[in-house]
Amino acid sequence: MLHLRLIVPADRTDEVVGTVEKTVGTTHIAVIPGAARAPAGDLIMCDVAREAGDDLINTLRAMGIDECGSIAVENIDLSLSTRAAKAEKDAPGEGADAVLWEQLSEATHEESTLSVTYIAFLSLATMIAACGVVLDNAILIVGAMAVGPEFGPLAGFCTALVQRAPKLAWRSFAALIVGFAAAMAVTVLFSLFMDATNLFTETMLAAKRPNTGFIYAPDWLSFVVAVLAGAAGMLSLTSAKSGALVGVAISVTTVPAAANAAVALSYGQVKQTWGSSEQLLLNLLGIVVAGTLTLLAQKYFWAKQRERTAGKNA
Repeated sequence: MLHLRLIVPADRTDEVVGTVEKTVGTTHIAVIPGAARAPAGDLIMCDVAREAGDDLINTLRAMGIDECGSIAVENIDLSLSTRAAKAEKDAPGEGADAVLWEQLSEATHEESTLSVTYIAFLSLATMIAACGVVLDNAILIVGAMAVGPEFGPLAGFCTALVQRAPKLAWRSFAALIVGFAAAMAVTVLFSLFMDATNLFTETMLAAKRPNTGFIYAPDWLSFVVAVLAGAAGMLSLTSAKSGALVGVAISVTTVPAAANAAVALSYGQVKQTWGSSEQLLLNLLGIVVAGTLTLLAQKYFWAKQRERTAGKNA
């Protein structure tokens, strides 16, 4: 269930309450006249089944409530109410499958912002992965994958393509390109420092690496894994079951490929630099393709679901 807290001008309260009451899957409606001060108006609260939340939020935005008042949405972890249970039963579909497009757009907007913190995390993840590729240590590679924040801009780019939001697309694209460029530049300097202290050597990089050699040897299997991870990651972001996102992060070879390319570049190893760069681009492409197709499929599914619901209620 979702909890909506609305601030509405007093002269539009009846209109908004009527809209909420007509929405299948809503309950626990409360109105407190004159409670709001900035902006001035009435406070309306209600609970709505997650699968009906997107329609209600879109309707309220179409009415301009977000401009003349306020729309706040919170997740309800526990609701002990027979009315809530009935609302969830009446709402179309399953809550775990529901997509809240406004919530997704807001989340990906924040995650795809090119900030100092984002670059710092990506640089640290790439340097950890650099240690992993030189030492041929799979544990360090997995750790670096988990630390890397690159899935946020990737999800933002997919969302922008589906929602046709050029500003979000550009913001996400810039975060990816500038972020990886900065992280790789920092890692080149890190590699040179480690070489100067004899902690890294070119021999270690050029040696056979059974645990990490795949990083600079891209193939179709790498693309397939990226596609599967991209689909899983987008489902994790859009559904109520978000625990899979960490698993997605450690399934794709983005940060390790960037790290291997940076270390190889510091030693002038052109073959490994090129192979790692191909691996990076292949994984990014696979995630974007899968993420975009997943969102399009979800959008189509819920459009059909709304049509069936409207037909039943007609």
